[in-house]
Amino acid sequence: MEIENVRPTRKETAADPVAHRVAWHDGDHRAAIETLMQDVRHLREQLALATAAMSAGYMKGWTPKEVRGDS
Repeated sequence: MEIENVRPTRKETAADPVAHRVAWHDGDHRAAIETLMQDVRHLREQLALATAAMSAGYMKGWTPKEVRGDS
């Protein structure tokens, strides 16, 4: 007998995530961008905390970077 509540539920994703984000802010593009910028700031703070908390040898010398890129 399977227990139904242990299976993860599938979340529907928006077909167009940008349109979904703007619609969430009632069509206000500026508000959508401001929210995304707040999200970025929060994630950068979390990354800084995680970087400070992990040891240098945690991932064989790998450390997370704040800026995207190949380096």
